[in-house]
Amino acid sequence: MSFPPVEKQMSVIKRGTVEIVPEEELIEKLSKSKAENRPLKIKLGVDPTRPDLHLGHSVILRKLRQFQDLGHEAILIIGGFTAMIGDPTGQNKTRPPLTAEEVRDNAETYITQAKKILDEHKTTIVDNNDWLGSMTYMDVVKLASKLTVARMIERDDFSKRYQNQEPISLHEFLYPLAQGQDSVYLRSDVELGGTDQKFNLLVGRELQKSDGQEPQVCLMMPLLVGTDGTMKMSKSYDNYIGIDEPASEVYGKCLSIPDELIYPYFELVTDVSTDELTAIQTKAVQDPRNAKHDLAFTITRMYHGKQAAIDAKNHFEQTVIQKNIPDDAPAFTFNPGSTHRLMDIIADANLSPSNGETKRMMKQGGITLDDKKINDPNFEITFQKGDELHLKVGKRKYGRLIAQ
Repeated sequence: MSFPPVEKQMSVIKRGTVEIVPEEELIEKLSKSKAENRPLKIKLGVDPTRPDLHLGHSVILRKLRQFQDLGHEAILIIGGFTAMIGDPTGQNKTRPPLTAEEVRDNAETYITQAKKILDEHKTTIVDNNDWLGSMTYMDVVKLASKLTVARMIERDDFSKRYQNQEPISLHEFLYPLAQGQDSVYLRSDVELGGTDQKFNLLVGRELQKSDGQEPQVCLMMPLLVGTDGTMKMSKSYDNYIGIDEPASEVYGKCLSIPDELIYPYFELVTDVSTDELTAIQTKAVQDPRNAKHDLAFTITRMYHGKQAAIDAKNHFEQTVIQKNIPDDAPAFTFNPGSTHRLMDIIADANLSPSNGETKRMMKQGGITLDDKKINDPNFEITFQKGDELHLKVGKRKYGRLIAQ
């Protein structure tokens, strides 16, 4: 294995990175790795709390892929044990622990989708339940003795809850210790995480030192802002772009982001070369409309292929710019002379997740029939023979209503 020069590696590693603790140690590790022709162990731990991945998850997975492409060993830890504890990181309350069955089901989907980003032939996938699950009560007590309560309270979410006199369960203190023990067990050289994971990553360093190991370097990536331009990307905030969503959805959602996110998205979630980023940054300022289309095309291509990206672009131009109904819009037939409530038609066609959501879209002008906004939940259609009405639900769902 021939590793690139350390300077080249650092250029790739630092792309989009918020902080490296400590950076000089990473340079030393890379230099030693190259001299000994030995890959570094790069660790990323994930708790499969949700089955589906979005672009926010891809930020850290892409960083792991970059280490792979530089020749290093990527270790993806599925938190089979830690997910059953529940980590409140980044939240002001406890995240509910999952059952073993939920973890297993989520992990299966998570791994399948993560392989769209990682080189699966060069990825080691492990479950931390394999080593944490066999620890005795005495092992846990000894591990807990290595950190003080004062040190734990330094963690931002704990300190806020403590100041607000909100309860902190004792088991939550054990989460950083469990994550840190992963680093000890795997003897990791580098651990990746979001900025909200900094405390946990640093605990790993401390536990490795206590074990007589060379401590890992901690690399933190930013939390990707969602399509609303305000909150971090999350399904809970409905501001996400799922990597497994249909190509037209991915393309359309990418176009909905604020202009100021164009460059960060290119930097953090796309495979464009670092050399191209300067020109992209300029275009994002001078020509945001076309830069955003470039971004949408790039992300759609990455997860669905070039032809699907071309089709998604054409679909957008046809349905949004030209305001036509897409050629592949599903058709729904009705008997001539029959009367149907539009709400029921939408529900039967699965064009909306619920009647409540349909009413919300109607109120906001998000449902049209032949380009006319329908805001009455009790609106009815009486079909005449030969009718073909064009229905649009939300931004990207369509239907042909045909009487025959």
